[in-house]
Amino acid sequence: MLIDAHQHFWRLAERAGGWPPPELAAIYRDFAPEDLIPDLKASGVDGTVIVQSLPRAEDTRFMLDLAERHAFILGVVGWVEMKAADAPARIAELARAPKLKGLRPMLQDLPDDDWIDDPALDPAVSAMLEAGLSFDALVLPRQLKALTAFAERHPRLPIVIDHGAKPLIAEGRYSDWRCAMERLAALPEVCCKLSGLLVEAGEQRPEAIRPYAETLFDLFGPERLIWGSDWPVLRLVTEYGAWLAQCRAIVPEAAHEQVFGGNARRFYRL
Repeated sequence: MLIDAHQHFWRLAERAGGWPPPELAAIYRDFAPEDLIPDLKASGVDGTVIVQSLPRAEDTRFMLDLAERHAFILGVVGWVEMKAADAPARIAELARAPKLKGLRPMLQDLPDDDWIDDPALDPAVSAMLEAGLSFDALVLPRQLKALTAFAERHPRLPIVIDHGAKPLIAEGRYSDWRCAMERLAALPEVCCKLSGLLVEAGEQRPEAIRPYAETLFDLFGPERLIWGSDWPVLRLVTEYGAWLAQCRAIVPEAAHEQVFGGNARRFYRL
């Protein structure tokens, strides 16, 4: 079963003044299931996990409603203000929806790089564990130290690093990122998504991502690397089928079943 473990839908009317800006013409419009289905069929993708892209409860409800109406959406990663006093109650309420599989604070957008390294998150994490939810970490390289501390504090929480932590490929930065990712990969409950790398490569040739993708495979292995498209953001740099083909060429064939489906099913309990 081929699964896309990271994609988005959105409505611009709900994102006024936010991202994406109008100059990103390829993605500055509404994106609905009907827009993605042709790509899924052409690429043989059986199902997807839709991930939040706004830090608002309304966005999570929007995704859960889509998941109820479209069978190919196998899971939803939503959003909750995890440091709010009522976070445990909100998490328990959301978890009543069977397709809610995880939560994602938008760490990359927060001014405090150490936001995640805070015991104030403990009640929310306990509620996530009680509900059987996973944690998506949308981080930048400079936030990996704090994420490591968070992961060490919560060794039972399944964590997946989105987009390989967005390495600075366009700047040729590698060594510090690799060292930080190696520390995270040493923690058995931490997985990583093979997604988003082409956007980080900027104007460099697509092959610029290969050493980064190969490093992710080396560090997390065939059991903890999970493929995702990051569609429609992917449209900024390439087409859906081209990204899938590029990743298939990088990942050893013996690991395809796990990286392109099996690991997503296990991690998100699909």
